[in-house]
Amino acid sequence: MITRLNVLLLAALLASCVYLVRVSYDARRLFAELDQAQSVESRLNTELERLQTERRSQATPLLVEKTARLKLNMRTATPAITHYVSYERAASDAPSGAETVRVAK
Repeated sequence: MITRLNVLLLAALLASCVYLVRVSYDARRLFAELDQAQSVESRLNTELERLQTERRSQATPLLVEKTARLKLNMRTATPAITHYVSYERAASDAPSGAETVRVAK
């Protein structure tokens, strides 16, 4: 009777040891994954800060104006280059006659 109890306790002890080793292995593996994920997060945060700084430097008014002039062939609107366009509305739309629209070119 005592021998059976000893064998049963030995089997329970071995099962708990195997379970403890497995849990320890899983904990180390999860900790390593967590550490790797934190390093990736840190790298991505650094990249985000760099990109935000680059975006802020690219969006300065002088740089935007320079790009508009050189690449898009745009120019500043002045009264010297403003054209006034007149058009007549249909008689049923507006009885007032002609209206003037200001268009910058």
